[in-house]
Amino acid sequence: MDAITPDSKKTILITGASGFTGRHACQYFVEQGLRVAAFVRRVDDTLPQGIESYLGDLLDKERLCEVLKCVVPDYVLHLGGKNSVPHSWELPLLYMQTNILSTLYLLDALRMFPACRTVIVGSRLCFELTIPYRPPHPYSLSKSLQKAAVLSWQELFGQQVILAEPSNLIGPGPSTGFCALLARYIVRCERGEKSHSFTVSSRTKKRDFLDVRDAIRAYDLLLHRGEPGEIYQVCSGTEIGLGDVADKLLSFVKETVSVEWGTESLTVLEKPLLYQADQLEKWGWKPQIPLMASLYDIVQYFRREEGSV
Repeated sequence: MDAITPDSKKTILITGASGFTGRHACQYFVEQGLRVAAFVRRVDDTLPQGIESYLGDLLDKERLCEVLKCVVPDYVLHLGGKNSVPHSWELPLLYMQTNILSTLYLLDALRMFPACRTVIVGSRLCFELTIPYRPPHPYSLSKSLQKAAVLSWQELFGQQVILAEPSNLIGPGPSTGFCALLARYIVRCERGEKSHSFTVSSRTKKRDFLDVRDAIRAYDLLLHRGEPGEIYQVCSGTEIGLGDVADKLLSFVKETVSVEWGTESLTVLEKPLLYQADQLEKWGWKPQIPLMASLYDIVQYFRREEGSV
């Protein structure tokens, strides 16, 4: 699929721009010729050149409206939020505020720009909102309620809002996902740092991994062609065991790296997620970056960060 070639006069606002996906998104849309406005909570000197940064908190309604009036976006890519399952157990209310309320503040503020097309990035870790409710953790609850709120809001107010549900995004950058954590551990072992074994609950757990750069191409497509009120899965369509992923990462080093594996049984979230071919494939989108290339890029990123290359 060829990249969408937008009018260079168009403006995109990216929330959560200083996060793992946000940094890649900023770089991508700058290269596509858009005016890119980044909504960030603190100054970030690592963002690409040519980005307009706006400081603020999505929970600050007045500041949010000020920024939107200044930016006047044609597109919004909403990446802001919290995404750590363990952390959500510690601060469940923060996750409800950040993932649900801030999204609604954003959508409400965007009502002044009816032509603006918005992609809200949700999660495939949602559960069915049917009684009896069975949320596996607070993060899933926050994203499930966010999903219901976004789709309901679009129905009520008719805004051009599209929901994307990505799988586990990987690639070079400051991620806190499984691949990044193991890659950082491997690189530190290369440097001779002594530490405990890296522990993973189970070799047999399977996940769908997609390179973040492929995901952003999908978001670009959705911003231009997505149907408001629809949900689009953004994933590779292939699940792979964590043990196999670890073996691939370990193949990049000669040193012996200690990894310990548990025997945790499958829970609701570890059951295979159904993959449904959707409009993205009909539009010609498909992953372009192979898993091994993504994993190699992750290791190289941490080698640079740790001063190993």
